[in-house]
Amino acid sequence: MTTLAAPMAIESIGTPTLWAATIGAVVVLLVLDFIATRKPHEVSFKEAVGWSLFYIALPVAFGVFIWTQYGGSIGTEYYTGYIVEKSLSVDNLFVFMLLLGAFSVPRELQQRVLLYGIIGALVLRGIFIALGAAALDKWNWVFLVFGAVLLFTGFKLLRDALTGHDEQNVDVDEMRIVRLVRRVMPVTDTYEGPRMTVKQAGRRALTPFALVTIAVFATDIVFAVDSVPAVYGITGDPYLVFATNAFALLGLRALYFVIESALAKLVHLSYGLSAILVFIGVKLVLHWGHMTWSSVPEIPTVTSMLVIVGILVLTTITSLVASSRAEKAEEQDEISA
Repeated sequence: MTTLAAPMAIESIGTPTLWAATIGAVVVLLVLDFIATRKPHEVSFKEAVGWSLFYIALPVAFGVFIWTQYGGSIGTEYYTGYIVEKSLSVDNLFVFMLLLGAFSVPRELQQRVLLYGIIGALVLRGIFIALGAAALDKWNWVFLVFGAVLLFTGFKLLRDALTGHDEQNVDVDEMRIVRLVRRVMPVTDTYEGPRMTVKQAGRRALTPFALVTIAVFATDIVFAVDSVPAVYGITGDPYLVFATNAFALLGLRALYFVIESALAKLVHLSYGLSAILVFIGVKLVLHWGHMTWSSVPEIPTVTSMLVIVGILVLTTITSLVASSRAEKAEEQDEISA
């Protein structure tokens, strides 16, 4: 008879001091972002690139600190987790782009909506990370549940990509969260800068800015359900899970304006993310199996990083090639016409 293994205590490098310093740094960076967006303005490409480079250099430098202080194994887990979360965050940006377009958000207000979305995502993922750590510390089968979630999401993403469902436009009036909010409070027809509410006919009403912010928060919940199990498939350390999520999210506001035009060219992004989620889902299932039966093999972290990076590189190359061919075909059609 096979005896199931007892739950394993989760080990973490996150000392109280390190947690406090990291959370403090996140708060400081969010305050800086609020200062940068205090006056609504259209973001220039130069400004977006500058902030993006800063938010890429920061996690890379922090990874060097992790590597030197805690060793190559922990460092590899950190970098792999960051790559996974950054990849998934690009999918976030694509959905944000659809929402901003559907709600006709003025260009000068878009970065403030994105900032609120990032804050909401950080809070939600912090909650999910804490719940996930507590559950994993108590029950090993939670790894199996996380794996099943990722496998389901990965295959659903693949199905949507094959059927073109992921390319559909967002109909604001059909969104459940929008209909629910409109039942509770009236919504004005025009934007009032970054104001959430205004008085209309003696009654407090929401602005479209508030409505799109709420819609972004709602999508944050969906992405948190996918991203937290995904990074737990790379590392079981709650601190590393939080750090990789935080660093991946913090730079999204600026990154959006850098790759906004490129997002439309990443036509195979959904296929790549689907493959990554399925791969990590299998990794989690094998990890649960290994804890239960030692004969079940595990996928090493280094192998995971190589597979994930390989999928991303391949997806990017094939996307750019496909987009280039589509553009040339359109040009030929126009010439022929």
